[in-house]
Amino acid sequence: MIEKAVMTVLLLLTIGAFAFRAKQLVGYIGLGAEEDRKPRDWKRKLKDQLVVVLGQRKLLQWTVPGVLHLFIFWGFMVLFTTIIEAFGAVYQTGFHIPLIGKWGPLGALQDLFVVAVLIGIIGGFIIRRGQQPGRYKGSHTKEAEYILYAIFGIMITILFTRGAEISLGYFPYDPAWTPASNLASKAFSSLGHEAREAWDTVFLWWHSLIILAFLVYITYSKHLHIITSGANVLFVSERPKGALKPMHIDIENMGEDDTFGAGKLTDLTWKQMLDGMTCTECGRCQSQCPAWNTGKPLNPKLLIMDIRDHMFDYGPALLAAKQEGPEAYAAALETLPPLNPEIIEDEVIWDCTTCGACVQACPVDIEHIDHIIDMRRNLVMTESRFPREMQSALNNMETTGNPWGQPPQARLEWTQGTSKQEALEIPHISEAPDAEVLFWVGCAGAFDDRNKKVVYDFAKLMQLANVKFAILGGEESCNGDPARRMGAEYIYQMLAEQNIETLNNYKVKKIVTICPHCFNTMFNEYPQFGGYFEVMHHTEYLAELMRDGRLKPEGEINRKVTYHDPCYNARHNDVWKGAREVIEGIPGTEYGELKRHGHSTFCCGAGGGRMWMEERMGKKVNIERTDEALASASDTVAVGCPFCNIMLSDGITERGADDQMQVKDVATLLLQSIEFHPESSVAAGNGNGSETHGRNGNGSNGSED
Repeated sequence: MIEKAVMTVLLLLTIGAFAFRAKQLVGYIGLGAEEDRKPRDWKRKLKDQLVVVLGQRKLLQWTVPGVLHLFIFWGFMVLFTTIIEAFGAVYQTGFHIPLIGKWGPLGALQDLFVVAVLIGIIGGFIIRRGQQPGRYKGSHTKEAEYILYAIFGIMITILFTRGAEISLGYFPYDPAWTPASNLASKAFSSLGHEAREAWDTVFLWWHSLIILAFLVYITYSKHLHIITSGANVLFVSERPKGALKPMHIDIENMGEDDTFGAGKLTDLTWKQMLDGMTCTECGRCQSQCPAWNTGKPLNPKLLIMDIRDHMFDYGPALLAAKQEGPEAYAAALETLPPLNPEIIEDEVIWDCTTCGACVQACPVDIEHIDHIIDMRRNLVMTESRFPREMQSALNNMETTGNPWGQPPQARLEWTQGTSKQEALEIPHISEAPDAEVLFWVGCAGAFDDRNKKVVYDFAKLMQLANVKFAILGGEESCNGDPARRMGAEYIYQMLAEQNIETLNNYKVKKIVTICPHCFNTMFNEYPQFGGYFEVMHHTEYLAELMRDGRLKPEGEINRKVTYHDPCYNARHNDVWKGAREVIEGIPGTEYGELKRHGHSTFCCGAGGGRMWMEERMGKKVNIERTDEALASASDTVAVGCPFCNIMLSDGITERGADDQMQVKDVATLLLQSIEFHPESSVAAGNGNGSETHGRNGNGSNGSED
């Protein structure tokens, strides 16, 4: 009777402590700014819960630690039944769960997962103590070990409680179904009945007490994710992966006192607060971050942890002030320190390339980039505090419509070719309203010499394929990606609205571009401002033309080729197959993958506006990727992005390896193969009404090596 009374008191105290902490945590989340995260695509949400939460898919990206965590996760799911049995046994000897409590297969499943969890715990200790991965740097490793000890204790006490019950004849399952528990029962075989009952009580109470302590402790520890991860995955953004959330600024009525982005804790959204609570401190984001891997201050894991710790530091006072009333709450808000640089250094925020590797790796769908961009927006639009070299690019985008600061009429210079290339006649969209596609050239393609050649080669390919296409010429402006990812949302919005109006005026439906950033912005972000267009990346379009027989590479290109996946293609938009299809379709090419490719590609270093910022700390990101390419067995690294072209070309030159490796766009490689056999394209129309041939008038290849 005393046992039952004590257990009842402990249960009530535990439930009360848990409820108190849960209410407090919900209050912290409520301190965040409003954001519409109401689930709309329930089919997708259900899939996420099944695949990401229950299936542990993102954890299984790393096989061994993923499988070990899977054992522990599913162990707790299945062994919740043993917890019910344990607490029931305190109140009733031989307790079993109604209906299923004597079912042999359930007992077998429980036994299986007790062993699986023990394997997971032992494996976890081996990884943490033996391998000591760098991704745990900065994490609360001791706290994690305490949790492992607690889980180990829970499993051992389950096993020996079940063993004692078997020896006493109380066990609800046929021991033939539970070999592990049956083996544990051998430890009691030499003891008398009273001793067996005593040990049964000891293990049962130890098991119950660990469970109760564990339930309260996790609400104060990094293992809070056990409770919050399902909700965090449920409320993950339904925006396309590559899209940032819009602000919809009233540009004409912006005032000097207006504030933007996240300058203090409560400017972060409630979902960003939930992100902080959900961080597992596993360091997967950290291990994949190009900034952290090249010695920069940015560590996406520590960024989220710092925000969480800041929330826990100031949360109690803010909640108390909120209960007092609006005036007290407003006064409490005044005491909050700025997020930058007090909580997170400015340099950390500017190191991000927005490559998405952290988000891709996170097993609980934390959205690191949203945090960083919101802080950038505050630094740029509210504080006017940002790297000085950004000023020129931002001014140029605002005044000339491109980061290079070139006049609009210069956007057509690439059509003139070089001394070894014939000029291309390409109509303006107003002259070809029935064009199959609009070729969006992009700023890098129009103004960077290396990429002028790429857009020329791609346009030549479309002519050879008899594609009827057009361009905007001087009416094209920067898509706005650099401004948006630098934090200058008002410049992005200005450019986006201008481009959308232009495209809609010409009733453009299908767009092809060589730039993954243009592709991502127009396809995923322009719909936020009413711009709905079919957009294709040129590698996918070239693959389509080859499949349709409109382009037929016949000349052998005897090169060992590897492909560098642009982040904004492969990771943000799942676009990576077309480039490989084109390369592998070129005769004579020997293709091999870089170590980090596809969804796991490594950034070139130009994204997130970093193209226009200096790298002052650590190893350059483009050099890290260049070294990986040089270590491959290839002599050519193919690219599908003008910024990757620039960064990797510069990296190879900086390494003095121009004789060892070349950087070539996929379009350039394909054109070389086609133009080695001019008879394959003789008399083919260029799609724009003029005749073209495999070679230009002076007999040289239309595409230089």
